Amino acid sequence: MLNEIKSKLPPSEKKIAEFILAEPHEAIHCTAAKLGELSLTSSAAVIRLCKSLGLKGFQDLKLRISGDLQKSPDIKYSNIEPGESQQAIVEKVTNNGLQAIKETTELVNFESLSAAVDALQNANKIHFFGVGASGIIAQDAHQKFLRMNKAVSSFTDIHNAAMYIANVDKNDVVFGISFSGETYETIKIMELAKKKGATTISLTRYGNSSVAVNADIQLFISASREVPAPFRSGATSSRLAQLHMIDILFVSVVTDQYDIASDYLKEITKAMDFLKNR
Repeated sequence: MLNEIKSKLPPSEKKIAEFILAEPHEAIHCTAAKLGELSLTSSAAVIRLCKSLGLKGFQDLKLRISGDLQKSPDIKYSNIEPGESQQAIVEKVTNNGLQAIKETTELVNFESLSAAVDALQNANKIHFFGVGASGIIAQDAHQKFLRMNKAVSSFTDIHNAAMYIANVDKNDVVFGISFSGETYETIKIMELAKKKGATTISLTRYGNSSVAVNADIQLFISASREVPAPFRSGATSSRLAQLHMIDILFVSVVTDQYDIASDYLKEITKAMDFLKNR
């Protein structure tokens, strides 16, 4: 979490994050005041950092650090260079995908996840929106939630999305998807949805962003370590992490309404069987 958000933190909180990353074993034995002293900041800055991370307090932060120290060293993200062997490509793409999913799972805020599941269960209409690669995620979410007999739509065009969202109300959900959290079209759609009173949910990389700011419920994926390279394997990893979160949401909705969902799925199976009969 510290790696994901470090670059966006205020100077004092960034100093604390850098100290923890450099000296995690020492940090877990500190009081808030001592950590502030060692990082040349203050105990108040330590508490602000905990809030920026979405943690309950300093003890929660120390538990997270301690937990990370117990884990095996992570396999780092690797970009694929020209001339790589097939074996190296298979290993790197696989490792990057697994790492993105693993880190995303560690970032799950269960209060936000529960709120998102409740909102999706109770919505009259659900509108997914994303552009580019995030548009593919919106279409995948659309296809999944149709199985719940919901009025669901997905858009990648801002004008078509605006026409639908012009008439949303408090009983509808608008779900904005953007890895960067700064995609102009997604920001505008979220602003419009919020203005109209719909419940807004965002799915972005971890940290503060313009899309997340306009969301009532914020969901995050790992900000995979993307660095300039001929092949941005990190972008592939982020797509897998987004799909992973959509799967978590869908399965959570289905299991919470299992009896109803089971009936819907049976009818869908019958419809598919009907199409196969010639």
